Amino acid sequence: MNPRALLIDSFHAAVGAVDPLKIVAAHLPPPPKGKTLVVGAGKAAASMARAVELAWPVTAPIEGLVVTRYAHGLDTAHIRVIEAGHPVPDSAGELAAAEILQRVSELGPDDLLIALISGGGSSLLSLPVEGIEMADLKKVTSSLLHSGAPITEMNIVRKHLSRIQGGRLAAACKAPVLTLIISDVTGDDPSAIASGPTCPDSSTYQDALDVLARFKVDAPLAILNHLRAGVDGVIDETPKPGDISFARTKNIVIATAHECLQTAAEFFRAASITPVVLGDTVTGEASEVAKVYAALVREIRMHSQPFTPPVALISGGECTVTVRGNGRGGRCAEFLTSLAVELDGMSDVYALAADTDGIDGTEDNAGALLFPDSASRATALGISAKAMLENNDGYSYFQALNDLLVTGPTRTNVNDYRIILVL
Repeated sequence: MNPRALLIDSFHAAVGAVDPLKIVAAHLPPPPKGKTLVVGAGKAAASMARAVELAWPVTAPIEGLVVTRYAHGLDTAHIRVIEAGHPVPDSAGELAAAEILQRVSELGPDDLLIALISGGGSSLLSLPVEGIEMADLKKVTSSLLHSGAPITEMNIVRKHLSRIQGGRLAAACKAPVLTLIISDVTGDDPSAIASGPTCPDSSTYQDALDVLARFKVDAPLAILNHLRAGVDGVIDETPKPGDISFARTKNIVIATAHECLQTAAEFFRAASITPVVLGDTVTGEASEVAKVYAALVREIRMHSQPFTPPVALISGGECTVTVRGNGRGGRCAEFLTSLAVELDGMSDVYALAADTDGIDGTEDNAGALLFPDSASRATALGISAKAMLENNDGYSYFQALNDLLVTGPTRTNVNDYRIILVL
């Protein structure tokens, strides 16, 4: 048994279960009487667009554009792929979103809009409302990212600063809308994925102000004034549940983290290791979640309860990191660095944590791996996991150990994948 290979192979098996090229075709409708426009946004947008092209009847015309993260593009024949900034928006995304909104607004009742939505779309499909500059949107997004705010709460703010999110794309369309969604949020709420461009929004301008206050975000004055105007009724709210705009809209979640974890469970079962799925809705500070998992590992390792080794503890979801240091690393590296501190070289325990999109935060790695000898190897290099954790520098910790997991973009995204092997 090779623990490193098991961990890495399980990650690839899990990601393969939510590959757009395997799952999109089954959800496509027949061509309409009029034309078909395909738009989309997210880290999976390019692969979803290619999947549509491969499955669409060759005799039926199709066109469109999708926006994805830099380096996540693919060659397509009819649907243009635009790359833009993530997790902080930029002008490329703004221009793409403006073109998408314009082209959608030109569709008629006999046409069809297919929207391809996946995680990352909130920043990629950024089209600020009138009076808000992209520089202001960048500033508030960066502050929210560093604040430790969950993605669902971040998106409440973004919906109320956007001309296209929070259901406004569907509201601008006179044609039937089919939205295919790959979920990267806990609970798989379509309105929270990419800030729900074709979904009704139950949040309010006041909710957005409350998020900024709760996480102590120093927002630009233009943003605060816009949100306050919304609270006062000067600006229309986002389209709400029951709005007539959604009578012709169908939103389908076609891939979730749960499917990813169940595939991993089957992988370990085939390797004669008992899988235990701890859930796909794990949230909270990554370093604190690691402490809870470490306590469970110690109980298994020392007392063979509540599970008898060999066991694979599998979980998903999206943790957060409140940035206090100036190091490098995303939430997966943060989780593993904290786990390294807590386990302190415990024998027969191996772990992997990685983002299913292939990028942990803003770095070039999907995640990292932790081994029983990681602590001793770090000590030999003069590296302290605790010091690295305090500086939010998990990337450098695992880089020094040559234990980063580098896969490149997977072009799908169902949040994080964590596995702890107790052998």
